[in-house]
Amino acid sequence: MSANYDVLVIGAGPSGLFCAARTALRGRRVLLLERGREPAKKLLLAGGGKANFTNRSVSVADYVGSDPAFAAPALARYTPDDALHLLHDAGIAVEEREHGQMFCKKSARELLDLLLACCRTSGCELRMETPVTDLSYTGDGPFTAHTLAGLFHASSLVLATGSPAWPQCGADDAGLRLARSLGHRIVPPRPVLVPLVMPQAWPLQGLAGISADVRVYCSAPGSPTYTLPLLFTHKGVSGPAALQMSCFLRGGDSLHIDFLPQAEFASVLNAQGSGKLSPRILLARLLPERLARALLPPDLAERKSAELSRNDRKRLCDAVHAHQAIPLRTEGMRRAEAATGGVDTRDVDPHTLQSRVLPGLFFCGEALDITGRLGGYNLHWAWASGHTVGNAV
Repeated sequence: MSANYDVLVIGAGPSGLFCAARTALRGRRVLLLERGREPAKKLLLAGGGKANFTNRSVSVADYVGSDPAFAAPALARYTPDDALHLLHDAGIAVEEREHGQMFCKKSARELLDLLLACCRTSGCELRMETPVTDLSYTGDGPFTAHTLAGLFHASSLVLATGSPAWPQCGADDAGLRLARSLGHRIVPPRPVLVPLVMPQAWPLQGLAGISADVRVYCSAPGSPTYTLPLLFTHKGVSGPAALQMSCFLRGGDSLHIDFLPQAEFASVLNAQGSGKLSPRILLARLLPERLARALLPPDLAERKSAELSRNDRKRLCDAVHAHQAIPLRTEGMRRAEAATGGVDTRDVDPHTLQSRVLPGLFFCGEALDITGRLGGYNLHWAWASGHTVGNAV
């Protein structure tokens, strides 16, 4: 079998679906090829099944990669208000949570159904279970996608193949290998938005299930500071604080944690009536008891506060407010919600997301070396990049 189209889109994730629908609305004959049995499996799992589809506030500061500023033109063209209007016009109820995160009120399935309906009504053709085994380009002719179902030709090609994160959903690096075969440089993928594994000798091991609101940053250059929940696991730490830090931590970087960002432990020790109580008892009023016990130096934890020297108090406050640890590693791609790396953005025009190497080749979504932090930013990049390509291809 052999068939001709105007545009081939490879990958039926959120960015691919959105791009294909937008492209077809412009009157282009579009074929969307997906290797899996179902489209956008990650989308159905995102946000606990409710799809954190955007954030009230989005800027390049919410992205990581070799050059986050690359995302600016696409983000300017498709804003959070645009995403909210899309769902509102479709009758999909949304809810806002902390830090401006926007979710579907009922289910991510509503959002997927909307994307599929947009593809159908626009005239886009969708083929499932059709993996692309190879891509070819003659230099002056069309792109050709080689599949077991036959050859598909088009003058323009969009790679919306995602990242290798969450391989249990069918993700892998096949799209990046296709991009490399067409002459593009690839920034090696790295798992992010992923739990951290801590050393066995870490004094806070053994606290699985305990959580606390912390202030956290890391020693990596340019690391932001977050105040978010941290969750202890059997291997180390997870929760929003750890997931955000995984975007910036590299091997050997240290994690800095303030376990009491809402109060000064020095003031607690000095408060009226605290002199006869131990630091452990005082801290356990503010943090889970097991965490309080593990945090404090054993030689000071049970002494009466009134007996503590200035140096003793500094040691206690540093233990609570300035805890440091070096993670061993992350829990890898299987536990990662996203991955940094991908198609090197130096080889892509930020205004159209068209290849500078091969005219007619475009990229959108996680295939590019642009990754959003936790909070709806990755899905917003899917919409913004898909919209940009859909208007340009």
